Amino acid sequence: MASSQEQPASLARRLGTGDAVVIGLGSMIGAGVFAAFAPAAAAAGTGLLLGLVVAGVIAYCNATASAQLAAQYPTSGGTYVYGRERLGAWPGFLAGWSFVVGKTASCAAMALTFAAYAAPPGWARPFAVLAVVGLAAVNYVGVTRTAALARVLVAVVLLILVLAVAAGFGGAGRGLGAVPADLSWSGTLQSAGLLFFAFAGYARVATLGEEVRNPERAIPRAILTSLTVVLVLYTLVAVMLLLALGPEQLAAAEAPVAEAVAGTWLVPLVRAGAALAALGALLALVAGVGRTTLAMARNGDLPRWLGAVHPRYRVPHRAEVVLAVVVSGLVLVADLRDAIGFSSFGVLLYYAVANAAAFTQQPPRRRFPRLLQVVGMVGCLVLAAALPTTAVLGGVVVLAVGAGYRVVTRRAGWAS
Repeated sequence: MASSQEQPASLARRLGTGDAVVIGLGSMIGAGVFAAFAPAAAAAGTGLLLGLVVAGVIAYCNATASAQLAAQYPTSGGTYVYGRERLGAWPGFLAGWSFVVGKTASCAAMALTFAAYAAPPGWARPFAVLAVVGLAAVNYVGVTRTAALARVLVAVVLLILVLAVAAGFGGAGRGLGAVPADLSWSGTLQSAGLLFFAFAGYARVATLGEEVRNPERAIPRAILTSLTVVLVLYTLVAVMLLLALGPEQLAAAEAPVAEAVAGTWLVPLVRAGAALAALGALLALVAGVGRTTLAMARNGDLPRWLGAVHPRYRVPHRAEVVLAVVVSGLVLVADLRDAIGFSSFGVLLYYAVANAAAFTQQPPRRRFPRLLQVVGMVGCLVLAAALPTTAVLGGVVVLAVGAGYRVVTRRAGWAS
């Protein structure tokens, strides 16, 4: 087990619990809510409501694990660093590679979500590529989404969702009806794994250990509060979609929230809000994947030339260019639902490592019961295995390729 990293300076503790809650809401309420319910309905029908609760519980466990780890290791790299520090080089690599793979698929999913709501018929894939290239160019020159812009974006998306929920409940819907007799745990768990995608970003609150006043008290409260608010909101959206469209139509919908308010003045507003949410999420994802790639390249877990930092713009420019090329290729061939499943597989494995790493922490670093880490780790692995077969098999193959690369480079001495 590696020793902990010493930090020469601490960040200013300027944030209160309310600030942390807003940051948590801003990280979660985004494009996922506009896209994830359709594949979840295809997997479980009305059982997606139970799947949503399962996904929320696992998300909470994962966030508490990340909170403990971020407080001890306040540095870039996330669970890639935590895994290396607490468990060793291979678990750290698994976390980092899973993150890069999963979030690359998330980039494709966000670009396709943007196109589903913004592109004219027949132009979805070109619009998706345009979004990827445009935002990669923005990130290349070092311009990222500011906290103020994030708050404005979440406020707009939240308002649109509230209006859509009200319109959906007020319209004539097909109704939930009785829970189908063939409701299965496998379908429910698969829906939970797919809906996990909609909680993407929830652990942002857990990384605020050095910036929040009284973090031992504020971080747990902020995590629980923000996750509870989002879970209630997502449940209302899910019930509204089921009422307005019914499970079968929801499962087939390409832009479910817009279809749920069809015939009302809200349609263009919903489409614009979903498109903005997708672009904001894509911009943040490109930055996040680029910086994890940078950390892995510096350790030789990815080609070292990817670790170059632009001398003027101070961004990992090679990593972001490669990411833009890969994501552009994905959106030309991938389906939105496949991208969501593949993303969830990678991110669930990433958080399984986070829970395992947090389980090893001892007082005074421990802030949450170990039972939460056990539930989180087991839950992540179960949900990952329950995802659609194509997502699981594709994820396993890509993980094997990454592991093979690491073995070959270590034996050849290229990573030294």
